[in-house]
Amino acid sequence: MHVSRYATIALILLALGAGPAWAQEQSRSAGTTSIFDLLPDDASTEHVLSTPKGELHYTATAGTMDLFGQSGARNAEIFYTAYTVPAKDTPRPLTFVFNGGPGAASAYLHLGLIGPEIANLGGAARDGTAPTLEDNPETWLGFTDLVFVDPVGTGWSRAASDAQNAFYGVRADAESLAKFIALYTQKNSRISSQKYLVGESYGGFRSAKVAKALKDSQSMLVSGIVMVSPMIDGRFLTTADTDPVTAALLLPSLAASELERKGEFSSEKLKEAQDYAMSTYLVSLAGAAPLGAEADALYARVAALTGLPKDIVARTRGFIGSVYRREAAGDGKVVSIYDGADMSVDAYPERANVINDDAILDGYTRAYGAMFAAYARDDLHFSTDMTYTLLNNDVNRQWDWDGGRSNANASDDVRDLLSVIPSFRLAILHGYSDILTPYGVSQFILDHLPEQLGRGRTELKLYRGGHMFYTDPASRIKASEDIRAFYEATGPEATERPRG
Repeated sequence: MHVSRYATIALILLALGAGPAWAQEQSRSAGTTSIFDLLPDDASTEHVLSTPKGELHYTATAGTMDLFGQSGARNAEIFYTAYTVPAKDTPRPLTFVFNGGPGAASAYLHLGLIGPEIANLGGAARDGTAPTLEDNPETWLGFTDLVFVDPVGTGWSRAASDAQNAFYGVRADAESLAKFIALYTQKNSRISSQKYLVGESYGGFRSAKVAKALKDSQSMLVSGIVMVSPMIDGRFLTTADTDPVTAALLLPSLAASELERKGEFSSEKLKEAQDYAMSTYLVSLAGAAPLGAEADALYARVAALTGLPKDIVARTRGFIGSVYRREAAGDGKVVSIYDGADMSVDAYPERANVINDDAILDGYTRAYGAMFAAYARDDLHFSTDMTYTLLNNDVNRQWDWDGGRSNANASDDVRDLLSVIPSFRLAILHGYSDILTPYGVSQFILDHLPEQLGRGRTELKLYRGGHMFYTDPASRIKASEDIRAFYEATGPEATERPRG
């Protein structure tokens, strides 16, 4: 096989560590082009942020990491943004952050909750048409270095043309991100740093899979995981109309949504809903259809808790997952599955099923993508002609669930990590009115861990709001405070316990 002298020189210099700019220049000289040619050199900038604990001096690096296949050919470049603060004594913790989807870039958590800059998407109006960038004094950079990672197919991360679909699946995705983390850690001499993973939505599921892949494939152990509004067990995503347990775990989030819509939210009222969901409601749905006064009492209570008309609850025998979005809102409106307290006008009222774009996912939060692209160019000095892909629906459609989405489960991975890493801890954050990944499911999973595994090492934190509860400034600030405490309580010294 003939190999051009440009290709030969390129392979030699890449082996010696030559940068991507040289390879791009040579590919153009050789008359070839690649999507990778649009990605510039890594860019590092210095910044200062005022926080409640004083000025925070940090370095931001926006760049890409090459991934190579077994043949030695580059099959992907993963875009990342790293924020580091000089360590005074012991190495600072190092946290890798990603979103979910599958097919979502990390801009949500980056500019919504964790990074040193956050996007204001319109204040209370949350319109998103004129977003602005603001300092985030509650950034998690105050207690851990941060690396935001865009999985292949999202953000500015791309695969080679002959490897487009090689990363779109549970296993391949976890392995590629584990490889990225291992390479970043080695190249930046961070082996001695405690390592954490943070993932939102599918990213919560992903974080457990990546931690397992890091352990098994890269011989690297993580100190902890933070899951934000996670999917953990796929069977709870689609069975609210048929499975009594799923329906009961969803009901408290529906009740929280109704309380928010009425302006009557309180922890006491929500506790009543939780107790009812896991007692009378669950038993009634699991048994034969109730009759007479028993049925009347059940349907009236569910209607009062959720805002649904009583006759609708009776028609569906108390299983209300599918009817909730349209019937709970009423008045020609639909409810967002990302926040049951959020309603918008139904654009297709004549259709039998709700086909609306979601007011949150397809509305104001889309602004995170353009906001991040502008931030990367203007503040991080990472300028490219490639557009930033916030949500890639093709990735989602092509995803290999390794046995189907309803069978996808990360609970066993969490158990394995808790079992073999004595200092490992897990924090799960949820918005009360999230009806896509309701907090009741995470509570159920934690409650069913072996007591010796979960005791003192797992926690569930709840906030006002939905799937992206951090768009509420009060919830964002409280979550940051909670996670600071989580980090301070994590690590070999803080969490050392007898085993067995």
